[in-house]
Amino acid sequence: MAATGFRRWIVVITAVSAAILELIDTSIVNVGLTDMAGNLGVTIEDISWVITAYAIANVIVIPMTSFLQNYFGRKNYYIASIILFTVASYLCGIADGLWTLVAFRFLQGIGGGALLSTSQGIMYDAFPVSQRPIASAIFGMGIVMGPTLGPTLGGFIIDNYHWSWMFFINVPIGIAAVLLSSAYIEKKPEEFNIERSKIKIDQLGILLLAVGVGSLQYVLERGEADDWFDSQAILYLSVVALISVPMFIWWELKTDSPVINLRVVKNRNLAVGSILVFIIGYGLFTSILLFPLFAQRIIGYTATKTGNLLIPGGIVTILIFPLVGKSLANGVSPRIFVSLGYLAFITFCFMMAGYDANASEGNFIWALLIRGIGMALINAPIINQCISTLKPQELPTGIAFTNMVRQLGGAFGIAITNTYIAQRTAVHRSDLVSNLQAGDPLTTERLNGLTQGLIAKGVNAMDAVSGAYRTMDAIISRQALMISYLDTFRLAGLFFVVTLPLLFLLQNKKMDPAAAKAAADAAH
Repeated sequence: MAATGFRRWIVVITAVSAAILELIDTSIVNVGLTDMAGNLGVTIEDISWVITAYAIANVIVIPMTSFLQNYFGRKNYYIASIILFTVASYLCGIADGLWTLVAFRFLQGIGGGALLSTSQGIMYDAFPVSQRPIASAIFGMGIVMGPTLGPTLGGFIIDNYHWSWMFFINVPIGIAAVLLSSAYIEKKPEEFNIERSKIKIDQLGILLLAVGVGSLQYVLERGEADDWFDSQAILYLSVVALISVPMFIWWELKTDSPVINLRVVKNRNLAVGSILVFIIGYGLFTSILLFPLFAQRIIGYTATKTGNLLIPGGIVTILIFPLVGKSLANGVSPRIFVSLGYLAFITFCFMMAGYDANASEGNFIWALLIRGIGMALINAPIINQCISTLKPQELPTGIAFTNMVRQLGGAFGIAITNTYIAQRTAVHRSDLVSNLQAGDPLTTERLNGLTQGLIAKGVNAMDAVSGAYRTMDAIISRQALMISYLDTFRLAGLFFVVTLPLLFLLQNKKMDPAAAKAAADAAH
């Protein structure tokens, strides 16, 4: 039975807050990577594990959420997940080493993975069927607010406090969410009589999923730094991934009680749509990682300023989101919105690829506004297209699968981005250095100018010469890094361009009322 009055809005606030927490934590650390790396004494590439660990944990847990709710009961599982998320957030804040932080971040991701889909189900239960569009609109706003608030909030914390407060801030909100959930969220009738002994657990499927995805992610993340197959760990884990992933697919298709029912992927819309969702996840996570790095390491913006530049794009997304939902409800083809959203992301990527160290705030705001439009146009319509041709009983699995694929695309995107940046930086540095020839008039003039500048500041002549060479080296390194970022934006744009024709393989079908109701119910 739907909640009413004061209880309903307490449930709404609790559910939306928990979902926003989960989404904020996918992006809040992005603007703090430079500070965190410096504080912990590691490289930017190493500290990116803090993002990757959270994303991989999400990928593993999200498709299992439906099973875990059935096994433990939705309310119990929800509260336990908030507690795990909150405790792990505190442990992240007090971590004094990279791998300790990564381990606690993984635990935080396990807790956070349940919050999004479970919160959505709780939201739907707070409203009668006739008012569920209101629930969708409110929850949709929360989904958009999370990634927007993350970098902005992270920037403010980095510039005014220690980076650990990016995690500590979750603690009071988490405690409040646990207390409110315990008092105001009601159990569903079936939660009172759960017969766990009759529920089959796909232990092998869960193990293969975790081992296969984890091994593959490690290979992608550490491959460049560890010289790929010259490293025994990379070699062994590549073999593990090559064995575990196919075994997982085979087992899930064979077993009667799979943790993920991969048989639904035979549906053309879900199969093709999942590729598009993967690319969208790649684009979303890569852009929210790349822009802060470019703005801070190349332009020199503070974390707060970097976060603030994301706000206008977020506002545009919030304004457009309900219009897209209303248009879909009135029968407008989802393919139109997905196509326009795809074009918006392509435009954003190639705009960013055309900027350099002289880019202005206005340049970035325009590009990020276009990205915000793309976010609003893509998300709901592509999920609609993916599941529009599924049978009602297949919808829960289809929704879980697309959520997993989106997160997986983001996790792979971050790993691919870091590897590509490292490779292209080395290439561009080599090219730039090759242009510096002894006796070259321009090189000599630049070195003399740097030397005289140091002498003017009181540095003795011998130290000034060596200082000029160090300065020149720093300039070259920064230039090589900047060009590699531009290459990476261009690569992301090419992924969207190459997969754009897949849109025309989707069956353009609007969900019938029975399927639409089932899709709404699938969240819980």
